This record gives sequence, structure tokens and C-alpha cells, in this order.
Amino acid sequence: MRPVLVLGPSLGTSAAALWGPVARLLDDEVEVVGFDLPGHGSSTWTAPADLTMADLAAHVLDLLDERGVTTFHYAGDSVGGAIGLQLLLDAPQRVRTATLCCTGARIGTTDSWAERAAQVRASGTPSLVAASASRWFAPGFLEREPDAGGALLRVLSDAADDGYAAVCHALGAFDVRDRLGEIAAPVLAVAGAHDVATPPSSLAEIADGVRDGRLVVLDDVAHLAPIEAPDRVAELLREQLARHGEGESA
Repeated sequence: MRPVLVLGPSLGTSAAALWGPVARLLDDEVEVVGFDLPGHGSSTWTAPADLTMADLAAHVLDLLDERGVTTFHYAGDSVGGAIGLQLLLDAPQRVRTATLCCTGARIGTTDSWAERAAQVRASGTPSLVAASASRWFAPGFLEREPDAGGALLRVLSDAADDGYAAVCHALGAFDVRDRLGEIAAPVLAVAGAHDVATPPSSLAEIADGVRDGRLVVLDDVAHLAPIEAPDRVAELLREQLARHGEGESA
């Protein structure tokens, strides 16, 4: 049986748009299970306004239970990475490895996420597109890959305002910096050299804080490593599973 690899998207994106190229590169080696945030992509989940990261992690586990998946490898970007950390803390017996991209044990501040949520409620997710385009991608990416970048920006524009704001609330309350030492599963922290939102120091904090962590910094990448460098991210996942993928994962 092929190992199961669960893929978590960043805020404002979908698993298919963000992780699609990586999933295709690994299709013969793993069973891919992607999930979407509330109000994003294909998700039909209407989350409460006071959503927490624990709620998001529990939702992922419920989806996996429905598929009969017991243990799995995990990869997530940004809030997807934060969900991965929550899974490692809440269900350590189920997560075999975690590859956490462009994320942090604490991302932003409570006030900054409250401001983002207020902007979305007032002006909608399309109001975020211009700023996200400059923050998400390293210089030159949109010119080189307009289709891939444009697809992600359309997912952002189409995301439900309430769902986006609910995830902002979860990020505003999320801080597990003092719990990283509890995490025993192997963790690969992948940073983008051009990432302003979650710089390499944020990923280094994770790699140094967990019991079995490793840091990789990718050049020419900002905040969305899976779409900016799919070949390299797929290679890193392949290496991670080869190192720690003994036995079946479902």
C-alpha cells in the first residue's frame, strides 16, 4: 500500500491550485489527500467565526477518518503548516512526518489578523489580490508562470469572506512556540529566501525547536514554495518519505 500524503494549503489558496504540480510529480509514489480551508476551493465547510487551529486540525482528522486513513505523512504551506504543527501536537501517533513550508509556530499578530479579517468583511477577498500577488511570489515568478500564479489569485478572489475571516481568527490566536519541544516526529522546515511573511528565521525556529528537525532554504522562493519550486519541493518530500517512511501509512 502506498503511503498517504496529506496536503494543506495556505490562506486564500486551494490544495489543487497550490499543490497540484507537486502532487502530479509524486502520484506514482504516494496516495495524495488534499483538503481545503473553509470557504476556499472545494470546501463546503462553514466554519464558526471563532475558529481555532485545533478546530482545523480536528476537521482534517475527521476527513481522514472518513477515508479510513489512520497514519499519514503531512505537508502544508503557511496556515497549512500551522495546521501541521497542531496535528503533531494533537494527534502525534498519527503523523509519521511533517514537511512544513513557509510557516511559523506563530505567524503575525492578533491585531494584524484582526485587521485582515476586518478588511475582508468590509471589502471582500478581491481587495487582497494586489497585495497578495506581491507578498506570495518571489520577483519574476508571475512573469515566468502567469497561469499558475493567476490561478492562485483567482482562488483568493473567489474565497468566501466569512471563511477567510474565520481562518484569520484561528491564526490570530495561534502560538505554539513554547510547545515545539513536545513534537517528536521528523519535521522538515522549508523556507523561502524571499519570504517576508514567514522568513527563514521562522522556519529555523521550528527546525531548532522540535526534537527531530531539519531546515532547508529555497532560493527564488517567497511564500508559496509548492507552486514556486514544485520540482524541489517534490524532491524534498521524496527524500523525507525515504528517510522516515518505513511501513504502511494507511
